[in-house]
Amino acid sequence: MLKIAIIGVGTVGTSVIQILQDNKEIIAARAGCEIVPTIGVVSNLSKKRDVNIELTDNVDDVLNDDSIDMIVELMGGIEKPYEVVKKALAKGIPVVTANKALLAYHRYELQDLAGDTPFEYEASVAGGIPIVNALREGLSANHIESIKGIMNGTCNYMLTKMINDGVEYTEILKEAQELGYAEADPTFDVGGYDAAHKLLILASIAYGIDAKPEDILIEGIQNITSDDIDFAKEFNYTIKLLTIAKKVGNEIQLRVHPVFISKDEMIAKVDGVMNGVSVIGDKVGETMYYGPGAGGNATASAVIANIIDIARKGKGSPMLGFEKSLKQDLKLASPDSIETNYYIRLQIEDKPGVLAKIAAVLGDQHISIEKMLQKPAKNNSALLLLATHISKEKDIKAALLALENSSYVNAKPAMIRIEA
Repeated sequence: MLKIAIIGVGTVGTSVIQILQDNKEIIAARAGCEIVPTIGVVSNLSKKRDVNIELTDNVDDVLNDDSIDMIVELMGGIEKPYEVVKKALAKGIPVVTANKALLAYHRYELQDLAGDTPFEYEASVAGGIPIVNALREGLSANHIESIKGIMNGTCNYMLTKMINDGVEYTEILKEAQELGYAEADPTFDVGGYDAAHKLLILASIAYGIDAKPEDILIEGIQNITSDDIDFAKEFNYTIKLLTIAKKVGNEIQLRVHPVFISKDEMIAKVDGVMNGVSVIGDKVGETMYYGPGAGGNATASAVIANIIDIARKGKGSPMLGFEKSLKQDLKLASPDSIETNYYIRLQIEDKPGVLAKIAAVLGDQHISIEKMLQKPAKNNSALLLLATHISKEKDIKAALLALENSSYVNAKPAMIRIEA
């Protein structure tokens, strides 16, 4: 019998306890032993919880209990759970976590601390989708060429509604908050940070890259408008908040931002609160993973899969996928090295000759226009929506700055990358 302690008995922790109890027979059959949730650690003992195990508000009650065989960390946050997990690993107690923020900042330190002690984290990325083990084990014979993921259900729900129902950003944000998809302060989701934490975890498994959120390009969906959506529909695009890891030579691009992407792409068909991840390996080609990215039962399913795996093996898989150091000189690419097509939204003076001036500014930066859409003028301003041929990020930035400082552009230009 394995005795499990749950540190953090919120939505996911409650589901973990309930599933371990409700499905105990099939879980025991698959694990080879009975798995029993024994104690839960909470911050507020007076709050009613739908569980029937012992609860404590003192984590030391777990860390000092030699009868506990495994700890499931579901606290949330970064530094406090880091201290708790360090203490557990120092005692040789296996740990399972769903904490993406913890791993985004401390995954390499935890790998060193864990050593041969099992440390698993499938639920930290894309909820119920087994993408961690797919990368770490199922695709382990491949060099990973790229990862493209929709890994934040809140943003995907909002963008889907904006595109399909014509709802404005502020309106759909309020609805997402009322439905519980977005927090009162939604910045972590809509700003792209949640998705970035998940991307960093996958990038370590795929490439051995040790980067922090501050090191990579992160942009959110806050500035997307109905005009951007009109352009997308006109040219057979949809708009997604995409996490991208891409190998270009010996450099790895890591970025999270909204993209225009063809409606024909597999990843473009992932709508609503669902998550999807496309992985291209040099031998297998493209594989696609789809499912619920959040929610108590979906996330708990991934947590319990890790528990079962540890129970079977007595040890975990290599935490970040490598038994030995990866002997490749891979480094993190600068965002300025991105080369792709770009969409630009410009509010301009509705006067003769302005279009020629804009074309000249773009031409000075070696940027050519591929598609263009002009919307009717309002208050002596016209809205110009255009897409470029493949251009360099640094050239686009320089052109946008020049346009912003010109006398004939009436508002700060907006840019969205177009992902082929």
